[in-house]
Amino acid sequence: QVQLVESGGGLVQAGGSLRLSCAASGRSFSGYGMGWFRQAPGKEREFVATINKSGTSTYYADSVKGRFTISADNAKNTVYLQMNSLKPEDTAVYYCAVREKILLRYPPVPGDFGSWGQGTQVTVSS
Repeated sequence: QVQLVESGGGLVQAGGSLRLSCAASGRSFSGYGMGWFRQAPGKEREFVATINKSGTSTYYADSVKGRFTISADNAKNTVYLQMNSLKPEDTAVYYCAVREKILLRYPPVPGDFGSWGQGTQVTVSS
């Protein structure tokens, strides 16, 4: 079992930046990559970004494209989400997860992922 722990969330003003980290520990996973999702109060969990296992391919939700960047440091077993030009609508709990399936549809859905972390709160004030 892989354990994922997110960190780096917080309160930031609109236009600001945050970098989220997702550290993996435990058994080495055989997934296809990693991903970030977010969930705002009263809303469904939505896809944000994903990166493949080698770090050579990324995919983003339209709502964050050009503002967020996903990256991975395999030596540290850590995935990052650099978030720039934050907007109040980016406010949510952000989760990382292991991509357990070959993606057959875009955007990916939560069912394509597993071993979810506990989440980290991001709040963007206007």
